[in-house]
Amino acid sequence: MTPEEAIAKKQARERRDALVRGVTSIQEMRESIKCAGRELPTISVVPRMGPLDAAGFRARAAEGLPFIITGLVGKWPLSALTPQTLRDHFGELPVRARVGDYINTAFAPDRAMQDMSLLAYLELVADNTQELPPYLGNLELRELNRLCYWPAYFKKMGPPRFWLGPAGTVTPLHCDYDDNIFAQIWGSKRIFLAPPHHDEFLYPREANAILFGSPFDPEAPDFEKFPLARQAALVECIIQPGELLYVPAGWYHQVRALTFSLSANRWARALPLALNGDASLKAG
Repeated sequence: MTPEEAIAKKQARERRDALVRGVTSIQEMRESIKCAGRELPTISVVPRMGPLDAAGFRARAAEGLPFIITGLVGKWPLSALTPQTLRDHFGELPVRARVGDYINTAFAPDRAMQDMSLLAYLELVADNTQELPPYLGNLELRELNRLCYWPAYFKKMGPPRFWLGPAGTVTPLHCDYDDNIFAQIWGSKRIFLAPPHHDEFLYPREANAILFGSPFDPEAPDFEKFPLARQAALVECIIQPGELLYVPAGWYHQVRALTFSLSANRWARALPLALNGDASLKAG
């Protein structure tokens, strides 16, 4: 592919992304998110609250800060199943596993991946011979989603994505420029978050117009290599089984499984709620 063809392909994707979200420009949306972030208070704790209806959720999300909702995910049929159920009833599902050094290649086009069955993946995990535990991430598994009851918090949502793996699996620091609800179904995860405008401290690298990765690791900070990261306002939370985390568009986050874990998430496909329906960004 020539440089000109690569640029044309990138521009075409950005136009599609903007059309899906009903905005005039993804770049302008990103800048508006970061601008709104500068008005946010610094938080030291991600708050927890009980179940919210759609109106209550949207009102809270409009504040532009992350929060955790309890009392919803634990009622899903999937929450009552066990890892053995995956072996017995879903072992033949085809999956694409992240193997090898999938952290340092996380936002590269040639991320370390391997196709296999779900049963083969679970057996690979049980072998425990990999330096970095293999991970199933960002997979559409319709068979499992039938066992989930997603709240209608976003008027337009992308398909559910599932994340499965043992303790030690990691999604490195990055941000998505879409609102996100993240359901912790089994196990627990440690999540670090940083507000959108602190990208100036996190050495972002563009993977695509709505996804930016950071080489900074908040779990093992290297301030000699990344001195600006000292200024990033990182907040840590542990999300437990049955909890739902709202990650506002543009917030950086890093996720590590503390136990064998099953999670699922859905991204909104609309103007982020923190922008409060900014008419200047909407496509006519």
